[in-house]
Amino acid sequence: MIRRKTLFGIALMAVLSLVLAACGGGGDDKGKEKAKEGGKDYGVKFVSIATGGTGGTYYPLGGNFANLIKDATGIESNAVTSGASAENMALIQKEEVEVAFTQTDIATYATEGTNMFKEKVDNLKGLGTLYPETIQIVTTEKSGIKSVEDLKGKTVSVGESGSGTLANAEQILEAYGMTLDDVKARNLSFDDSTTGIQDGTIDAAFITAGTPTGAVEGLAATEKVVIVPLEDDKIDALIEKYPYYAKETIKEGTYNAKSDINTVAVQAMLVVRSDLSDDLVYDMTKAIYENTDKIGHAKGEQISAENALNGMAIDIHPGAKKYFDEKGISAENK
Repeated sequence: MIRRKTLFGIALMAVLSLVLAACGGGGDDKGKEKAKEGGKDYGVKFVSIATGGTGGTYYPLGGNFANLIKDATGIESNAVTSGASAENMALIQKEEVEVAFTQTDIATYATEGTNMFKEKVDNLKGLGTLYPETIQIVTTEKSGIKSVEDLKGKTVSVGESGSGTLANAEQILEAYGMTLDDVKARNLSFDDSTTGIQDGTIDAAFITAGTPTGAVEGLAATEKVVIVPLEDDKIDALIEKYPYYAKETIKEGTYNAKSDINTVAVQAMLVVRSDLSDDLVYDMTKAIYENTDKIGHAKGEQISAENALNGMAIDIHPGAKKYFDEKGISAENK
């Protein structure tokens, strides 16, 4: 009788083990098994994409990319909220995420350990750039400011302390033989900057964001906005010294502008951990850049493989490089 009970117990345990596995008891291996479909073992079970706040552009785009990656690789993927560019570099460094949104200039500072980074982020590689984050020097017609030189002695918002915008302002002023000491610098957010222009407490503001920018559109609804242009030779000098910049044109009609405005932009981009396999990064890159028509966000129209290396100033991951090499695409600052 004891023997029969023992045998019954062993059989019951075996059945329960199979049931638990079928119901997810083996959940730790679920992602890996999916990833092995098609004969590939990518070496990871989950892909997390660090984005930004829920009200920004990075988060909804990240959700779209997560779906594309999951469909292409079988790996469970998701977008996670964060403090955006600079914080995302720290998340990569701590290996808390596999993929992250950032700007090309912030990625460069991270790999160099400069500006807001006290040490180098040494496990960071580029996947591809996405769309321009335009450097806009915003003022109004009544200010009389028409050129960068006209900013001398003026009260100018140069971006919040430690921000990428502040670095952009310093570098553009440098191209014109100026420093922050040549202006009355204020460290304001974009919204506070446009409010300050409107109420006359500041004369101009540096704003780095995709165009049209909501805060500037709001200002343009009540004021005759002027976006200060950059000269071609200054643009070329900036790009030569700081290769994460790319040429950019703010189109006629934006903020009621009567003509195109030449400036520069850094690029929103995706970076990955350097330890991710070449196969995984290749398949993620292909999934994103060959399915831009499936991106349910307006910025999807600006994302293309042809422009995905513009402004890329950090080392590209070998898996992404393989994809772009196959497409015949090489880096070119525009």
